[in-house]
Amino acid sequence: MMRALRLPPSAFQTRKPPRAGRPAWKCAEEYKRWLRRLPCVACHTLGDRANPIVAAHVDHAGGKGTGTKVADRHCIPLCDRCHQEQHRGGWRTFEKKLPMQDATVVATAFWQQWPGRAAWERDLAEQAGAMRGAR
Repeated sequence: MMRALRLPPSAFQTRKPPRAGRPAWKCAEEYKRWLRRLPCVACHTLGDRANPIVAAHVDHAGGKGTGTKVADRHCIPLCDRCHQEQHRGGWRTFEKKLPMQDATVVATAFWQQWPGRAAWERDLAEQAGAMRGAR
């Protein structure tokens, strides 16, 4: 008599490919740190321990895909309460509270104002040049 073969539950789980990480052009950690020191763009409160400022990614700014965020340059400073409100109601509803009622325009304005932008862009260009030279 033949015994039924029992497969472990892990045999039925899909395996995700290892994450390659975000490309350098999407990452601007210093920019997000700078944003977190600013007041909330929606309610103008300053962050504190109970309601910190977060760098909220404007998802519809472009470059978002399955399993990936938009580039950090498309972030705006929101207090945690406003950020939670944005998640509950979605960007289109939340944007009505913002200057110019367009989060992408606001994000672009903050990116242009960031004092570290020129150095970040220069470093990115140098990294790209080094990668081309290594081929």
